[in-house]
Amino acid sequence: MNAKKLCVVTTTRAEYGLLKHLMHEIRLSTNFKLQLLVSGTHLSSFHGNTIEEIKNDGFDIDAELDLELNDDSSTGIAKSASLALEGFTKIFEELNPDLIILLGDRFEILSAAIAGMFSKTPIAHMCGGEVTEGAIDEGMRHAISKLSHFHFVGNDVYKKRVVQLGEDPKNIFNVGGLGVDAIKKIKLLSKSILEKELNFLFKEKNLLITFHPETISNQKSEDQLYELLNALSSIDDTRFIFTMPNADPDSRSLHKILEDFVKCNNNSVLFDSLGQLKYFSCMAIVDGVVGNSSSGIAETPSFKIPTINIGDRQKGRLKASSVIDCGIRSKEIIKAIDRIYDEDFRANLQSTVNPYGDGGATTKIMKILQGLNLKGALKKSFRDLSHY
Repeated sequence: MNAKKLCVVTTTRAEYGLLKHLMHEIRLSTNFKLQLLVSGTHLSSFHGNTIEEIKNDGFDIDAELDLELNDDSSTGIAKSASLALEGFTKIFEELNPDLIILLGDRFEILSAAIAGMFSKTPIAHMCGGEVTEGAIDEGMRHAISKLSHFHFVGNDVYKKRVVQLGEDPKNIFNVGGLGVDAIKKIKLLSKSILEKELNFLFKEKNLLITFHPETISNQKSEDQLYELLNALSSIDDTRFIFTMPNADPDSRSLHKILEDFVKCNNNSVLFDSLGQLKYFSCMAIVDGVVGNSSSGIAETPSFKIPTINIGDRQKGRLKASSVIDCGIRSKEIIKAIDRIYDEDFRANLQSTVNPYGDGGATTKIMKILQGLNLKGALKKSFRDLSHY
């Protein structure tokens, strides 16, 4: 029997970190042939040229697609999305995969889903059913789910939401969080090795910070970031590790603001991309994670440390008790930071339960993939809720 060709699309550092363990298992399987399509910020020097991380992990890349991510205006993003649609369609025609595997909610992934539809190839989508009311990704995620044929979700709440979209419950699988699975599999760096790798010395207090543009907001992303930086500037004896924002509208202006802040504050460092190993190793050392990244919601609770979730970008996601939601104003952020050092709050952190499970997602997905019947998968019926 010929091995089924599974084409995995990766376009960002974060999504690659979630996919790479699954990619490794697919590559080892005699039932599958891994096809790897790399695009998006992986090919951008401004975002850290993270394609090198993929190569260093030993993966062969079957196709690359440069989306010219040099303009983060709405028009520039639309242009990149159109390049992605045309490019992905051509690549899928050339690779002729049996199944396309997509993760998440970004515009590049939406373009890949549309391209998969045009190439008449079944799609497996991961992380559907989630909600992020403060980002344009919200609508794109649900659109990707509707263009997909098989769904791997993080918990039963998200499964029910994909059912509400009219998808067949038999094709929706609760496998838990891929990020949690990655944490269980990875061997973290020691503090001394990490300090050498980062050229950064941890002190008694340290915070890991990632702030992305809030793409649906009446307040400018720049103004929101200034509120955060004003709050951090008022905190004594704390070191800050910043990672660069996603390639969203206004991300370049945020990067410039962060660069200027780090130049003027020797207690701060900024990284284009830490990579999953260094990022998780930092989580194991710092006192908390601050910002509005999904990793603060889905992965950080597994480290039993607090997350300060700022603003509305992640509004609607299921959250552990270790996640502190706060507004965008400096006073609110300072209050939240004070809380993570409160003795009573920290005493309860060890009882944190991550709603995205306790690992095993990769094994579950591999087992399901081996049993999928791809014949006839393209013909979908809308399932009314009465069928569930």
